[in-house]
Amino acid sequence: MSTIASKYDPASAESKWYSYWMEHKLFSSQIDPNKEPYTIVIPPPNVTGVLHMGHMLNNTIQDVLIRRARMQGKNACWVPGTDHASIATEAKVVNMLKEKGIDKKSLTREEFLKYAWEWKEKYGGIILEQLKKLGASCDWDRTSFTMDPGLSDAVISVFVDLYRKGKIYRGVRMVNWDPKGKTALSDDEVITKEIASKLYYINYQIEGSANEFLTIATTRPETIMADVAICINPNDPRFTHLKGKKVIIPLINRAIPIIEDEYVDMEFGTGCLKVTPAHDINDYELGIKHKLEVIDILNDDGTLNEKAQILVGEDRFIARKKIGKMLEEINQLEKVEDYKSNVGHSERTDAVIEPKLSLQWFLKMEEITQPALKSVMDDVIQLHPPKFKNMYRVWMENVRDWCISRQLWWGHQIPAFYLPNGEFVVAKTKEEALEIAQKEYDSKYTLADLKQDEDVLDTWFSSWLWPISVFDTDIFTTGKPNEELKYYYPTNDLVTAPEILFFWVARMIIAGYEYLGEKPFKNVYLTGIVRDKLGRKMSKSLGNSPDPLELIAQYGADGVRTGMLFSSPAGNDLPYDDKLVEQGRNFANKIWNAFRLVKGWEIDPKLDGSVNSSSIEWFENRFNQALAEINDHFEKFRISDALMTTYKLVWGDFCSWYLEMIKPEYQKPIDQATYNKTIELFEDILKILHPFMPFISEEIWHQIEERSVEDSLILAEWPEVISFNTKITEEAAQIFEVVSQIRNLRASKGMSPKEVLDLSINTQRPELYTRFQAVLEKLANLSSLNFASKVENAMSFVVKADECFVPMGDSIDVEEEKAAIQKELEYTKGFLNSVMKKLSNERFVAGAPSQVVENEKKKQADAEAKIKALEESLEKLG
Repeated sequence: MSTIASKYDPASAESKWYSYWMEHKLFSSQIDPNKEPYTIVIPPPNVTGVLHMGHMLNNTIQDVLIRRARMQGKNACWVPGTDHASIATEAKVVNMLKEKGIDKKSLTREEFLKYAWEWKEKYGGIILEQLKKLGASCDWDRTSFTMDPGLSDAVISVFVDLYRKGKIYRGVRMVNWDPKGKTALSDDEVITKEIASKLYYINYQIEGSANEFLTIATTRPETIMADVAICINPNDPRFTHLKGKKVIIPLINRAIPIIEDEYVDMEFGTGCLKVTPAHDINDYELGIKHKLEVIDILNDDGTLNEKAQILVGEDRFIARKKIGKMLEEINQLEKVEDYKSNVGHSERTDAVIEPKLSLQWFLKMEEITQPALKSVMDDVIQLHPPKFKNMYRVWMENVRDWCISRQLWWGHQIPAFYLPNGEFVVAKTKEEALEIAQKEYDSKYTLADLKQDEDVLDTWFSSWLWPISVFDTDIFTTGKPNEELKYYYPTNDLVTAPEILFFWVARMIIAGYEYLGEKPFKNVYLTGIVRDKLGRKMSKSLGNSPDPLELIAQYGADGVRTGMLFSSPAGNDLPYDDKLVEQGRNFANKIWNAFRLVKGWEIDPKLDGSVNSSSIEWFENRFNQALAEINDHFEKFRISDALMTTYKLVWGDFCSWYLEMIKPEYQKPIDQATYNKTIELFEDILKILHPFMPFISEEIWHQIEERSVEDSLILAEWPEVISFNTKITEEAAQIFEVVSQIRNLRASKGMSPKEVLDLSINTQRPELYTRFQAVLEKLANLSSLNFASKVENAMSFVVKADECFVPMGDSIDVEEEKAAIQKELEYTKGFLNSVMKKLSNERFVAGAPSQVVENEKKKQADAEAKIKALEESLEKLG
């Protein structure tokens, strides 16, 4: 056996074992009818992306789940891949071309796409390579990209199918327009932010009157040139005299009518509203109702067009300020007030959204969403934590038709082909479209007569098929699932962020029921957002996000993984601090040092190991108790809690207590039986550590003894819970409390740990202390253990109902002793009070699991016994 390094080297272990796992295809999954499949599909990161802290948390959780399932004997399949991210990628390529002096407008679609594919091939796989550094055990042979030929074919097939079912239509509707990306967005891609704005009070002159004006309050003076009416509430007595009249729009002097509608809030602003149907969704609805003209004064890039008549070519925000000044100059700006307003921003480019009338493609959502709503409400699909169910319900019950077209070139081009007669045909290919066109319209049409729609589909229109298309791309054409889809679908668990619950999760559920009549996954684990110490979301623009790869280099992948999980319960944000990953690194070092300690012991086969039997019995019980807790945490998707239980078991119970209990004296050997059992227990610990800390656990596993590929830890069996006796663990905890109290007493008196002490105990259960006598004497450095009801000149403390005495000769200070006992008594009474509050709460007793209630009752009994013993101690001291 080679010498064990004095320090754990994460970098070499990570490189060695990841290469080993990859070389031997240990992440690979193939159909196996004899194994239960366990499947996770990765939320495909944008092909433009690089690893950030959110990815670290998300993929660590996925890897923990997949590694544990693999150890449970399941056929674990974690499918990786990337999303083509139309808006973000096109922006990257356009910027790259600008740096080369190339304007996108100067290129044909084919030329632009050639550059885009070159960019994707060069940069598109970066994030997946970075995930390998984290230890992600994906089946990399299954790596998919949303624009792979098969997956692209699936998207086009679905569009054609839904169109022919009457669920997709083309029409002019008010959409969210991104002037920076120059594309329409769905409602879900709009982020509303409260921003500081201005409320402009503008005077519109009443037609035919020299001095009468109507004042309108607006945050958008730059759109007055698109006004088509002024609306008043018919019940507002202030404006009764204006009914049927007109006003003159300032600066352009166009007359528009005054109309009446109860939609107008009489209490807001001046109580009347300018109606601009082309630039406001509510105005648009009013316009339809009152049959008003629509005047669109904005270009696609947010500049004013010729219909504005003034400031043509100016950016909308510059025009806003200029219009304000121009109105002031002609005395038609009454005042300007500071105002907070909620403004929609593009989720991708952060540009302020413009409501815009546009000819787009839409998917009807009202009917298609029903099975997806029911499945979550009925817990067929479970959201973790369940608090997100209500948010999901509200969104699904109020869903609007999905705008699925985007004015971009990078993406899946819409399979609609326009004909010379103004009609269009939807078909998978141009050839199929021609056949339909010849049959339905004109047999003389040729391919040259057909022009494909320039737009591409929303990126989410491809990723909503992800759990299906990564296994079977033909299902959408044939209607018959292949063997892979039958075996791996539905997948098991999805781990993702709450902010894409509607973008992606809901839509995958919709697609699953639409095409397979089955849920796409059983559980959705919604992670929180990683925030900095000030509570801000981490972002490049704020400069508050550490580089994940630098963290891995500094603290090791295992340290970073555990650090990210130490305080990240499902659905709750993670307040990141470097101290967390430092704690993770320290944990790895603690495990390594424990291994070095054990492997450094000499073994004497002749020694009797019975002295350690009670210690071994205790730890076996404690391990199984902790394992049951860990399994329960996993079942309830409390991944952070599962790690903390593991952490306390390893650091506290195993390293701080068990190893100290069985450790031989300096330079003395250990018996064979205790050593063998300790190695066996260590191996069980490595198994439960492996999902969280795959690298150090595999390294130690192979250092314990040489093992074959088949015997690697990654493939080892997850331990089974053997029945455990809580009485043994409770009794041991009582012994540890006595040891801790003696150690505290030494520290308070400035006594050396090497100084031997005597201990006497007033107890009704001497057999408990006798059984653990060897442990007590060793850990507390005692010369003797006695039983007595009172000891003169002794410091005392109470553990449960037992009073413990440590003789101190003549150095005892009675008043100091009484003060210490009084302090402990007051603390215990306070503790009892908090327990009684819980137990007197009927809702708690009725709603909590019976085990939790029993634990509280046990705390009550222990506290009451301790209070009694402390009060008796005070009496003895007089």
